[in-house]
Amino acid sequence: MNSKLLKLLSAALLCVVLLAGCAPKNDAAPTGSQNNTGINGKAVTIAASFYPMYIMAINVAKDMPNVKVIDMTKPTTGCLHDYTVTPDDMKNLEGAQFFIINGAGMESFMDKVISQFPALKIIDSSTGIELIKGEGDEGDNPHLWVSISNAIQQVKNIGSTLASLDPDNASKYNANTDAYVKKLEVERDKMHKALDSVKNRDIITFHEAFPYFAKEFNLNIAGVIEREPGSQPSAKELADTIATINSLGVKALFAEPQYPATAAETIAEETGAKVYTLDPAVTGPMDADAYITIMDNNLKVLQQALS
Repeated sequence: MNSKLLKLLSAALLCVVLLAGCAPKNDAAPTGSQNNTGINGKAVTIAASFYPMYIMAINVAKDMPNVKVIDMTKPTTGCLHDYTVTPDDMKNLEGAQFFIINGAGMESFMDKVISQFPALKIIDSSTGIELIKGEGDEGDNPHLWVSISNAIQQVKNIGSTLASLDPDNASKYNANTDAYVKKLEVERDKMHKALDSVKNRDIITFHEAFPYFAKEFNLNIAGVIEREPGSQPSAKELADTIATINSLGVKALFAEPQYPATAAETIAEETGAKVYTLDPAVTGPMDADAYITIMDNNLKVLQQALS
């Protein structure tokens, strides 16, 4: 065999080997057939309406790499009183399968969300919670989560509903829910132990965020400085609050870190009461223990103010 023919045969053999190496292997696993993630093998995106719902959601979906949790609104939004969703908020809902809301009338924009995202599964965390009627024609008070007992029920509602809607991850949702509920129960017991024996139970709050909190710890909200945050009280409302403080001997006014304390400071100057800060947990750090940390700080404030 001459050298020219030998070179041609060698080149042909090399091409066969290379082509065989590029061919698909028969023993390769089909895409998506192993270790399915989320619903029908797809990743899951959970949206939360605002900060307290987001904190609950990241606890229920903790350490689940195939589940993403997003906050629909900016973490500095605060309470959703008469909130109008922005184009950015609506864009955040794109691709989400589930939308966790507080319910009880807090999210007044739900008609718009449902009309734009009809396939989005709504998880109403307020299910089964007894609501407190607001003043006049205000409707039910929606600040459920400020009571730790209510927050526990909300977390349970979120966890059980997610487990039902996303069965591939049900065991993880259930385990995470149980773990977070236990942490919340420890904090609740700690707060009850410290506050149940307090004799001075009259408080003046900044706005209508604390009725459920007050009910939880048997506190009496003797007055509210601003029914709607950002709306300055009238001269008559200020005078009425000052008269209430003087008649009851209230020593503490509670402002909120999300809003200016101007009105509270004016009342304090007239009555000699001191202004403290109670946090309704509508803004804060985006970490799993944030709600418990906020409640623990509230406990310290109350112990100082009511002692």
